[in-house]
Amino acid sequence: MFMGEYNHTIDPKGRLIIPSKFRESLGDEFVVTKGLDGCLFVYDTKEWTVFEEKLKSLPITNKDARQFVRFFLAGAASVEVDKQGRILIPAVLRDFAALEKDVALIGVGNRVEVWSKERWNESADYQDVEGIAEHMADLGLSI
Repeated sequence: MFMGEYNHTIDPKGRLIIPSKFRESLGDEFVVTKGLDGCLFVYDTKEWTVFEEKLKSLPITNKDARQFVRFFLAGAASVEVDKQGRILIPAVLRDFAALEKDVALIGVGNRVEVWSKERWNESADYQDVEGIAEHMADLGLSI
């Protein structure tokens, strides 16, 4: 399970250091794709395969399903960790997530999210976490 927040910088060539705690679970090769809320999603090979199977099971006759599948699969890239513990994030993904310099890597269970530090600070608003917790009970999660 991925958890924690790590802050790094992305270099001008698009290389990003992956924290060693995340590398241990991700392995030497994994998948980066467009994510929701303007970040990137990072999956280890096993979790990506599970997600990919779920995408494949969506009905091709449903327009929303087709767009959803395109969003994740067209934006996906297999990346490898270099000797310095870095990956090269493709330009299209850097542009999508507005990754320029300061980056936050966030562990969220079965995946890692890569955020521009600015977007992360804007989105990490926990002012109404109690209200959100009440809605999570509707989804079957109780604390």
